[in-house]
Amino acid sequence: MNDNWNLADVWETIADVVGDAPAVVCGDLVRSWSEFEHRASQLAGVFAAHSIGHQSKVAHYLYNRPEYLEATFASFKQRAVPVNVNYRYTDAELSYLFTNSDAEAIIVDAGFLDHVVRLLPQLPLIKLVVVVGGAGTDSEPLPSVPGVSVLEYEAALAESTPAPRIERSLDDLWFLYTGGTTGMPKGVMWPHRSLLGTGRPTFKTFGADVPESLAEVAVIARRVHHEAEPIRLIPAAPLMHGTSAISSWGVLNAAGAIVLLESRSLDAAELLSVVERRRVTNLTIVGDAFAKPILAELRRAEEAEEAGTGRRYDLSSLRLVISSGVMWSQPVKEALLERADLVLADLLGSSEGVGFANSVARRDRPAPTARFKLGQYARVFNEAGLEVEPGSGERGLLAVGGPIPMGYYNDETKSAETFREFGGRRWSVPGDWATVEVDGTITLLGRGSACINTAGEKVFPEEVEEALKTCPGVRDANVVGVADEKWGQAVCAVVSFDDGATVSADELAAHCRVTLAGYKCPKRFVMVDAVVRGPNGKADYRWAASVAEAAQ
Repeated sequence: MNDNWNLADVWETIADVVGDAPAVVCGDLVRSWSEFEHRASQLAGVFAAHSIGHQSKVAHYLYNRPEYLEATFASFKQRAVPVNVNYRYTDAELSYLFTNSDAEAIIVDAGFLDHVVRLLPQLPLIKLVVVVGGAGTDSEPLPSVPGVSVLEYEAALAESTPAPRIERSLDDLWFLYTGGTTGMPKGVMWPHRSLLGTGRPTFKTFGADVPESLAEVAVIARRVHHEAEPIRLIPAAPLMHGTSAISSWGVLNAAGAIVLLESRSLDAAELLSVVERRRVTNLTIVGDAFAKPILAELRRAEEAEEAGTGRRYDLSSLRLVISSGVMWSQPVKEALLERADLVLADLLGSSEGVGFANSVARRDRPAPTARFKLGQYARVFNEAGLEVEPGSGERGLLAVGGPIPMGYYNDETKSAETFREFGGRRWSVPGDWATVEVDGTITLLGRGSACINTAGEKVFPEEVEEALKTCPGVRDANVVGVADEKWGQAVCAVVSFDDGATVSADELAAHCRVTLAGYKCPKRFVMVDAVVRGPNGKADYRWAASVAEAAQ
C-alpha cells in the first residue's frame, strides 16, 4: 500500500469521480461532492494563510451542521488534526481540552463564542478562531482579540484562495477526546490508516475490500453510484462523539452522503420525517435512549392514521440501524422490526476502538439483550493476559486488535494501561468486562472504572440497569455506588418511569431479584422525573452519583 495519502485524498478522489452526487444534506440544503470539496479547499486556504498545517490541532466546537464536515475535510487537507469538543463542557473542561490538545485554531458555533473569548487569554497557542452562524454582522460584530484572527466562516471562505492538493500520509491523525465516566478528557489518537480500516463492513456491502490505493477508491465510487445505491446516513447523535463521527467518515469513504438533522437534540418526528423525505438508508442511534422516543413517535403516527388525523411514516428506504454506547433492549428492537424490515446492528465499541463485538437482529433472528458475538479482531483476556475459556464463567477484559488508535495524546501512562501487548500483538483494552459463554457469545458486564465494590463483591452498573429497564413502567435507570457504613458501598438506583406509571421500591427490588444475585440488587432507590444523559445518550454517572448522595 502506498502510504502517501489520507482521508482528504479519498474524499477528493470521490469528488472528482461523482462530483454531482450529494455529499452533505441538512434541511433544504444539498451540497454535492464537488461543492463539499471546493468549500473544504477554501477553508484549507484560510488555515494555510494562518500557518495551520501538518500536525496543527483544530478544535471543532460545533453542533451537527455541514460546517463540521467541511472543517474536518479542510483539516485533513492541510494534514492538520481535527479535535472534537463536547459542547456541554464547562469553561474549566474546555480550557483543559484546548490546552491538552495544543489547539491552534477553533471552529466555533456563534452560540459558544462567548466561552471561547473568555478562555482565549489562557490559550496562548490559539491564533485563529472561525465563527459559524450568526456573528460578524453590524448588529453582532466579531470580537477583537489581540494576537488572534477572529473570522466569520462564510466571509473567510469567500476571501480565501483554495488550498492546493498536497502529499499526505495515512499516519496523519484525527483526535477523539473522551471523558469516560471519570477524570478529565483524554485525546485518542486515530491514524487515518485505522479510520479507513474501520470501514471494512461498509466496503463489503458493495463487494469491495478496504481500498489500498486512490485508484481503488475511484473504482469503488463508480461502482457505488452506477451499480448499487449509495448510503445516505443520518448520524442522529452528535458528531462530537465517536459513534456518529466514525460512522460518518466510513460512509464518506464509501462515496455516500451524510444527512444531518437541524434540531440540537433528538426530535423523533424530525428524524423520521427526514428518513422519509431524503430516502435515508442508514441510521446511527444510541440504544434505547434514542430508540424508545423513535418507537413512541412511530406509535403516535399509527394512532393518528387509525383516527384519520395523520399517516404512518414511510420507512421503506431504511435498511440498517446501528447503535453503540448504551443498552438497546430486545423488546424495543422487536417493536421496531414489526414496523420495518431492517437490520439492527448493536455494536460494542468505544473511543479507543471499534469492532469489539456485535449483536445483529432481523425479523427472523431476534437478539437477546446484552448478548454479543465477538468481532473479527476481538478477544477476551483475563488479567494474566490469557484468553478466557468459553463457558468457564471467568470474567475477562474485552480487547480488540486490527485497526486501532495509537494511544492517548500527551499521556503515555494512560496509553500503556489501555493499549497493551498480549501474545506479541497490540490490543486496545478500554476496561470493559465480560464473560464468554459456551457458544462463544459474550455477556457484557460493564466498565471497570464504574464498578461498585459492595462488601468485597464487584457489581457492574450496566448489568443492574439492564435488569431494571425490563421492569414494566420503568423508562430509564442509572446505577451507582454510594458510601455505606456496613457494605462500604451500597448499590443505588436512580430511576424514572413512563408517563402515568408508578412502581414502588419493593416492586423494583423484587423484579431485580428474579435475574440478579442478591448482592447486585439495589439497596436504595431514588425516583426522578427524568434520568439525565449526555447528548450521545450515554449515562451521566456524575449526575446520578450527586442525586444519589443528595437523597441520603
